[in-house]
Formats: sequence, C-alpha cells, structure tokens
Amino acid sequence: MTYQILLVEDEADQRKIIQSILRSQGYLVEAVADAETAMDRLSSSSFDIIVSDWKLPGMNGEQLLQQVINNNPETGFILITAHSEASHAINVIRAGADDYLPKPFDKQSLLFAVKKLIYTKSIESENNQLKLQTSQRTQLVDMLGQSISMNRLFARIEKAAPTNATLLISGESGTGKELAARAIHQLSNRNEKVFLPVNCAAIPESLAEAELFGAEKGSFTGANKTRIGKFEAANSGTIFLDEIGELPAILQSKLLRFLQEGTITRVGSNQEIELDVRVVSATNRDLLEEVENGNFREDLYYRLNVIPVSIPPLRQRQEDIPLLITHFLKHFSQQHRCENKAITKSAMKMLLSYPWPGNVRQLRNSIERLVLLSVGDNISLEDVEDLELTNKNKTNQFLLPEQGLEWEAHEKECLAQALTHCNNNRTQAAKLLGLGYKAFLYRLEKYKL
Repeated sequence: MTYQILLVEDEADQRKIIQSILRSQGYLVEAVADAETAMDRLSSSSFDIIVSDWKLPGMNGEQLLQQVINNNPETGFILITAHSEASHAINVIRAGADDYLPKPFDKQSLLFAVKKLIYTKSIESENNQLKLQTSQRTQLVDMLGQSISMNRLFARIEKAAPTNATLLISGESGTGKELAARAIHQLSNRNEKVFLPVNCAAIPESLAEAELFGAEKGSFTGANKTRIGKFEAANSGTIFLDEIGELPAILQSKLLRFLQEGTITRVGSNQEIELDVRVVSATNRDLLEEVENGNFREDLYYRLNVIPVSIPPLRQRQEDIPLLITHFLKHFSQQHRCENKAITKSAMKMLLSYPWPGNVRQLRNSIERLVLLSVGDNISLEDVEDLELTNKNKTNQFLLPEQGLEWEAHEKECLAQALTHCNNNRTQAAKLLGLGYKAFLYRLEKYKL
C-alpha cells in the first residue's frame, strides 16, 4: 500500500528537503506552504498522514490540528516544533497530535516517526474492524452470544469445522456442548450427511461395544440378527460422543484403534470395516485429571483433543443473558401460542444477578416457565421471585484453609485473575469481584497491577 502524506511547511528549502526524504521511501507527498491551503486540499482529497510545522503564517499548526481532529479524525498528525521541552511535547500530544518532532531533527527521526504512525494506524484499523465484526456477530448456527468469549468460540468453530480433525468440547453441564457439535457439523462439508449424537453415559456397559461397533448374528445371547453399530450408521457423517469420560476402558482401546486406523470390527466378526466418520466428543469432566487417576487412556485423550473447544459457563458471559432471554421469550411464546411478553427492568436485573449454575439450559427452562405461568403482558419481578432462584443452587462459598492464608497475596491473585478473565476490562473485572469501580481501581494501584 502506498501512503499519502500532506506536508505543511512555510519555509521553501525545508519543505523541499522533507518532501524529498519522504518521497525517497515511496510515499506520495503533496507539499503546501500554509494551513489554509492544507484545509482546501483536505476537503477534496484524503491523506493518511499530515506532517505540519507548528509555526505557520495565519493559522498555526495547533489550530490546523484541531481542524483535522474535527473534520478528518482518521488522518494521522505529526507536529514539528522548535520547542524541545518535555512539557511542550506533552501539550502537543494532549492537543491530539499522534507524534511530534523537535527541531532540529535528522532524516532517521522523521522516517521513524512516520513509520511508527503508519504501524499504529494499521493496528487501530484492524482492531476497529474486529470490534465491528464482534458487535455485529450474535449467532453461529443455533448458538447465541455477543460476548468476547463467545465470539472467540465462534471463530474457533468456523476455523475447525471445514477440516476432518477430531474435536474435544469441554464445558459445564448445560452450556450447549451438543449445540457446538451440531454447529461444527453444519459448517463442515459433511453437513448433508448424518449427525449422530451418542450419550456414552447412557449405554449399559454390557451392550456398549455392540451399540457402538455393531454385532454379527449369533455373537451373543439375543443377537438374532446382524446389528449395525453407531459408527457404521454415521458413515460419511459426524458422530458426537457426549460424556466421553464415561466410556468403559475396553471401548477406549477400540475407539483409539478406529481413530488410528479408520476401521472397526463388529462383535463376533474378524472382518475389518473401513469407515469415514468424523469424531466430535464432549465432556464436563477434567479428562487430564481422569488420565492422571488412571480412568482414561492418555493416548486416546490426545487423539480426541486435536482441536480443543471450550464453552464458557453463563456466569462468565453475563452480557449474553439479555440476548438469550429475548430469544427464549420469543421462542416459547410462539411454541406455546402465547402473546409475546416483555420483561420489566427489575425482573431483568434479578435474572442478571443470578449465577445460573445450570447455565443456558437452566435459563432456558426458567424463561419457558415464566412465559407459561406469568399473568399479563409483562414478566414482573414477582414472577421471577416465584422461581425461587435465589434459594437454589447457590455457588460454592470460599472455605478458609485450616493453615490460614496470606491475605494480600490472595487478594492480589484474585484481582489478577479477574483482569485476565475479563481481558483487562476493569469495569467487568470489578463486577466479577463484586467491587465498586473506585474500590477496584484503588486495589489495582495498591498492588501495582
């Protein structure tokens, strides 16, 4: 990209020198002698950067800067000044300049200032574009959310879905792990084939092998015909193994073999069957901890976890709750043929203050109940109180270790974790800790965070 620079310098010799230096680096440079001419050029053309002297005839450089801030805020501004004092530099930056050059300056200082500003503006442009995309993004297939964590999840799913890699989805119960698996399938090139969910915790251990991999007629008592297993049924499509941590040890080895070789063998048969099935699994357990405890094969864990996908609990993305509530209100009003209901501010505030230990599933069930049981057009605070949310499923309280703790180290760690969790958004971090904003800032200053 070729950058366009407007140079404003009243001294003819200085103007030619600076113009020559900038043009030598491939920049398109237009040079004018005063601020009024510069404003005329800005009204008819766009420039990436303005390099202007402070002292100009008529309107000075600082006045030109204010005009540019008001009318061309995307244009970078470097102010050249004869003052070298630090206080003057601070005033220049406070006035809105992106950078300043004290006279006299050499060629390298000028080029460095220009290159630094170009880099800064490019980063700002990328960030603004990302923020715009994030603010416009609220849904991926059937998954809803506009928080940073959900947009990261959407991006991970979109990147992983077109591949054939196995994915391991982790998250608490009720966060929507199956919705994520379905989104992965819908965005893949297998979306016209079958998506087959299997709850590993619901299969009796004695029947699990036949259920997953099939069985030949007569292979065991009651096998009066050949049985097609889940993997064969999902051929060319996607199989979703929910609660994968519940899979019996003997089947873990058979699943590992399928992931390595792409083949299965039915119970009672020696014939290998080659299949093309994408495996997406999910768990609400810490599988690494299960590996350490000897309950889950380490080699299988790494085969399943080629691309990890983590779904945040609802309490960590509170900004998504109003969006979900609005969606569920509309959905259940249509489903149960009720009039569309609004929700009062006090009712919404109470729903926002609840930690939702059952996550989106619990919120969904609560909104359905409110749609069915509330009287009138509005869902009131009294309607929400009837759910008795505040008396159920309280979050775990902190237990003081018997040996005690070093309070300031503990407090500092809580502050640091809150900042990390909220991507350094101090307002959100303060809310996460239940602190007032000023009290939170005081503690950040106290611990130099």
